[in-house]
Amino acid sequence: MPAAPQALPACELWTLAGGLHVAFERRAGPGFAFDLRLPVGSAHDPVGLEGASGVLEEWLFKGAAGRDARALQDAFDDLGVRRGGGVGPEATRIGVSGLRDDLSASLALVADVLLRPDLPEAELPVLTDLARQDLDAVQDSPPDLLAMEARRVTFPRPAGSTLAGFAHPPSGTLGGLEALTADHLRAHLEAYGQRGAVLGLVADLEPAVALALVSSALGGLRPGRQPRAQADFQAGQRLHVLDEDAEQTHLSLTAPGIAPGDRRWLAWQVVLTALSGGSASRLFHAVREERGLAYAVSASPVLLGGQGFLTAYAGSTPARAPETLDVMLAEFARLPQGLSADEFRRARNGLRASVVFGAESMRARAGALTRDVAVFGRVRPLAELREGLDALTLEGVNRFLAGYDPVSEMTIVTLGPQDV
Repeated sequence: MPAAPQALPACELWTLAGGLHVAFERRAGPGFAFDLRLPVGSAHDPVGLEGASGVLEEWLFKGAAGRDARALQDAFDDLGVRRGGGVGPEATRIGVSGLRDDLSASLALVADVLLRPDLPEAELPVLTDLARQDLDAVQDSPPDLLAMEARRVTFPRPAGSTLAGFAHPPSGTLGGLEALTADHLRAHLEAYGQRGAVLGLVADLEPAVALALVSSALGGLRPGRQPRAQADFQAGQRLHVLDEDAEQTHLSLTAPGIAPGDRRWLAWQVVLTALSGGSASRLFHAVREERGLAYAVSASPVLLGGQGFLTAYAGSTPARAPETLDVMLAEFARLPQGLSADEFRRARNGLRASVVFGAESMRARAGALTRDVAVFGRVRPLAELREGLDALTLEGVNRFLAGYDPVSEMTIVTLGPQDV
């Protein structure tokens, strides 16, 4: 007799008095995981102080509540928890996972980092030097350098904006790091608070207990700010970055996509999976398997400024880069002709599997809760995602594709020893 289907865990969504959104899912087991997303990232660095968010995130963990850097790290290690996170273009994340009995202490440590950081000024020269080393590594990595140049061309900082925007990595710029002072970073810290922040939490607790733990630890967090960096897409741009020493030519393509709240979002995800979701995908087969033009080729969605964009990358030999670009553009150009039944089936099954396996890990699920609230304004239940994918039809996806023409607005940036 088949096992009775298990009820999916219900999710609670609360908002603390200061504005922090808390998404909680109860799950049986001895562990916990939480993911805190603060809506301040490298795109929100002040103009001329590029690198402020990246350096500040490192500085926060150099001591808190009277513990020096070593004692703070020991406090996390003594709990046996796993800590992660970092700075992205639009957010700073702090993630922690461990045993349920250590949840309260883990939340308290994160609260110390955000509310009671020591911010030792003697550490700043070390941190800015590390950021400069990271910038040097970007210069030595053609794919990373290309990504930075592509962001600069595709999403330039709007005239008059006080925010640095998307054209620099979290490490900043040499000029921005040189200009940073302790006072600048302390002022920047005031943006890190409850407004626009989201905490995703998964643990085997009564909801009232979970809410009480979060409120006790993070309820006193400053209001903060929720800055908005404008992703002003520049369509149809073409740029080649000359790198005479490069052994490969690298290609970056960006086009408008579908916004997260759009009803066509899931259809777009199926299309991207068919385009670049494995060895049977269109780009992999046409570029690598059929012609041997590039070892690495991919396409993926990117969310910036509340908008969705399609980005694609390939690395090829200089001699074959023009053909690589032609084949990639041809694959994008034939999207309006629609998917085949086999492509649709494989892509939808791949997304179904990713939904199921993504929910298995507590850490991944906590991150998904945070992302859902930040991006979609709510938690999308797993059952809803499955039902949405099941409701998709080949005919519906192809109706969407009939009106989707990414090539007409595509911006292309290349890097290598000769123009493509």
